[in-house]
Amino acid sequence: MTLYNTLTHQKEPLQPLEPGKIKMYVCGVTVYDLCHLGHARVMVVFDMITRYLRERGYAVTYVRNITDIDDKILKRADENGEEINQLTERMIAAMHEDETRLGVLRPDIEPRATAYIEDILNLIKTLEDKGYAYAADNGDVYYRVRKFANYGQLTNRKLDDLQAGSRVEVDSHKEDPLDFVLWKAAKPGEASWPSPWGNGRPGWHIECSAMSTCCLGNTFDIHGGGPDLPFPHHENEIAQSEAATGQKYVNTWMHAGAVRVDEEKMSKSLGNFFTIREILEKYDPEVVRYLLLSSHYRSAINYSETALKDARKSLERFYTALNGLETVIYPEKVAQVGHWRENFFKAMDDDFNTPEALAVLFDLTRAINRAREGDDTQLAAALAGELQQLASTLGFLQQDPQAFLQGQAEETSINPDVIETLIEKRLMAKQERDFAEADRIRDDLAAQGIVLKDNKDGTTWTRA
Repeated sequence: MTLYNTLTHQKEPLQPLEPGKIKMYVCGVTVYDLCHLGHARVMVVFDMITRYLRERGYAVTYVRNITDIDDKILKRADENGEEINQLTERMIAAMHEDETRLGVLRPDIEPRATAYIEDILNLIKTLEDKGYAYAADNGDVYYRVRKFANYGQLTNRKLDDLQAGSRVEVDSHKEDPLDFVLWKAAKPGEASWPSPWGNGRPGWHIECSAMSTCCLGNTFDIHGGGPDLPFPHHENEIAQSEAATGQKYVNTWMHAGAVRVDEEKMSKSLGNFFTIREILEKYDPEVVRYLLLSSHYRSAINYSETALKDARKSLERFYTALNGLETVIYPEKVAQVGHWRENFFKAMDDDFNTPEALAVLFDLTRAINRAREGDDTQLAAALAGELQQLASTLGFLQQDPQAFLQGQAEETSINPDVIETLIEKRLMAKQERDFAEADRIRDDLAAQGIVLKDNKDGTTWTRA
């Protein structure tokens, strides 16, 4: 299995620090607001990665943190007139609801920054003792960026090329404009904790260094996150952690691609900013998940009405092939099934290439349809079982096929009970040989996106 490493800018063989085990840390959400589509991409991507690594036999320890103290949290709590913990608990509960609906499994460990204050303080003290950190006269503690020789290694930045600007906080209390804060002195009325440098709270970057190393050790296998994190957040994590421990921080860095909306950057200022729950009010969660994985995880993905409709059509092809089949693996059919598993694993082993893996599943779907047309029900069932098993490693095809195919479409509000009533009326019309009325009912339903299928057992329906 090969993984693309952001640090080396190339694919590398997966070589766990401990054979058969993977330790992975992913930067989670700052819980001051509802999760948005960009959060969903990171959640779903690293859920897929975790599922597949486990499918391949690795014992994965997946850690995804929660930032529950931050400038944005303080500001939002003050705006809302609520206590900080009330805001964060409410947003954490909402985040868990959103990820559950998207089929995202909970991480093994979900550390919160406020539970690691002592560890954060110990890490800052270590950096101070080694000369990498200094207390300023305003009560803040800063990291000396120029003292860390390899600063910029993750993003190929050179210190002399970095200018104080939009991504670098200009502060007269710093020794150097590039230095970043490790500990922030508390302002009157702010949440704070005691420290050797006075009451305050941790900076964002130091939180992840402390939580990741406390949960996984000084060096671990994979560190992941969103497309906006390599600089400065992950660059700063490396500087802090390696300066403190003297050891390599992470073997492989992985970053999910950005989400664009109708080919534009998602932004509140552009009015194209969507929370997860806003999207799930209109679309089946599995459709959204499919869209988020239909492009390679490192690629930018375009969110649009057309893309979502295409995602639903793709899932309908899978569910239509599965509909009415028992997913049973018959021993005598195993030899005819294994070919697709081999190709699926080959695609996923190549840096989790989900587009290629989905192409294998579509090929498998065509094979199911051919077996059904040839009345080879045992082969069709065996292939269907394989399709469900392979798709489950991506978090797909876990619904009842008929339920999905009859699920509420965006284009129509017709109620399933109404559809069943009309089917009964059509049956009665046919029994009374009023074929014109039966055809009218069928055509009216078709105009509303409902497709009827007559068979020996009666009439079933799906949404077009």
